[in-house]
Amino acid sequence: MIKKIKERTAKIKVRTITLYFVYRHPSTSKILKAYLLFIITYALSPIDLIPDFIPVLGYLDDLIILPLLILLAMKFIPESIYDECREKALKQEKLPEKFNIVSLFIILIWLVLIAYILYKTLI
Repeated sequence: MIKKIKERTAKIKVRTITLYFVYRHPSTSKILKAYLLFIITYALSPIDLIPDFIPVLGYLDDLIILPLLILLAMKFIPESIYDECREKALKQEKLPEKFNIVSLFIILIWLVLIAYILYKTLI
């Protein structure tokens, strides 16, 4: 079972990198780019919809929600673009350096949001 989870996680990683390259592709529409940005941000966000410390349910977003978002995106990506970007993703051994910057930006957004909520509730 753990082997299957690791395999699915590896596939999700490759698909996320593929979506990143599709996002950067010049032929991708602006609406699709917005949706892809949402998916990539969600995949990189350290704060999940369902926290990972909750047994079983904690991994639902990683194993069910995220793949469903990715599959929906794949329906709107032309096959030629997807194949081209998948080849790039398979050659990529690790996440592009920009992913680290995006992750830090997402953490910053969450911190600002939490600070704002605390500020509003305490005043």
